[in-house]
Amino acid sequence: MKRWIIVLLIITAVLAVAGITILSARFDAEVAVRVNIPRGATKAGVRDSMHSALGSSYGELVYRLWDITAGDLVKSHGSYLVEPGTSAVAAAHRIGKGYQTPVRVTLNNMRTLDDFTRRLGAKIEATPAEIKRALTQKLDADPRFSRPEQFAAAILPDTYEFYWTESPDKVVDRLVDEHDSFWNKDRLAKAADLGLTPVQVATIASIVEEESNKRDEHPAIARLYMNRLDRGMKLQADPTVKFAVGDFKLRRITGKHLKVQSPYNTYKNTGLPPGPIRIPKRATIDAVLNAPDHNYIYMCAKEDFSGRHNFAADYSTHKRNAARYQAKLNKRGIR
Repeated sequence: MKRWIIVLLIITAVLAVAGITILSARFDAEVAVRVNIPRGATKAGVRDSMHSALGSSYGELVYRLWDITAGDLVKSHGSYLVEPGTSAVAAAHRIGKGYQTPVRVTLNNMRTLDDFTRRLGAKIEATPAEIKRALTQKLDADPRFSRPEQFAAAILPDTYEFYWTESPDKVVDRLVDEHDSFWNKDRLAKAADLGLTPVQVATIASIVEEESNKRDEHPAIARLYMNRLDRGMKLQADPTVKFAVGDFKLRRITGKHLKVQSPYNTYKNTGLPPGPIRIPKRATIDAVLNAPDHNYIYMCAKEDFSGRHNFAADYSTHKRNAARYQAKLNKRGIR
């Protein structure tokens, strides 16, 4: 009897130590990591996800705690951020209860629909194809947008938070809601005074951003293009040619580029292209809406390669500006 009591005491002590070890186990890492439990995952899949993200030792401990506390595969579907120092018990509890951590998605500096869907698809569970389908259906049902290419007018650059599991439809609805909040009565009235729709304003803003990264030049460039539109002139905007060609690294536009057949080639087509050539910033849209009056209709990059521009109201002055710039390009061997 004494021997059995001693054995039981030893077993109890071992279990107590093991329990203390489990309760005290913490995520030993320098940075937070995400554990993603995909839709339809099996228990083996959950285990693999935890091992992959958290390491085999801590990940196994979290998995076993999740499993013995009746881990629910449906409820646990989601994405969970595990911070350094998080106890295994806390990690298993959060995943078991489905307490997801939102993902942060920065949507900026994007030119094409594929750019957008890939960027967003890398952050949420939905695939780029599913996102594209949801966005296209949304725009098709909205009379403000006549074609999928106008997606960039419906999206505002920003950092957004979504749940990893959020449906593409809800994500798209949220983005368009942000657009609608931005286009308040004041901005809509300013656009109407200019004789432009919000899509057209966004299209001009996108060209302006591609023309210059100098924010203080944006209002002047915006007015220049509106002056050309008012006079029935072709925009002849180099960034639209780059978009039409599909080569955004072009440093010099040549005759062969100007001949490309595309509705985005503003050297061949009069008026605005079908939609924005990038997702424009809020500030650039406001620069268009509040552009000051001037009589410039020509612009050319400055020959000092500062990224700034020389503006002109007459063609002879523009020719001189362009000649200086072309000479500098030749000197640098930029063809």
